[in-house]
Amino acid sequence: MKQNITLSLDKQVLTELKVIAARRSTSVSRLLTEELEHIVERSDRYERSRREALAALDRGYHFGGGRPDRDALHER
Repeated sequence: MKQNITLSLDKQVLTELKVIAARRSTSVSRLLTEELEHIVERSDRYERSRREALAALDRGYHFGGGRPDRDALHER
């Protein structure tokens, strides 16, 4: 379901947005909608990546090899 919002923009910003939208053969509304959708998508990807990275840290990493025993470490 789509819902309308109201934005207050500086007149110069709106003028420049209209030019950008015209160059892309789209409307200011569509231009802003796509940009806001990208912001939400990037935020979702960031949060998913963050959760995956934290889960990987909780699991830990195995770098191979075994643990040396205390005597081998302190052999003189």
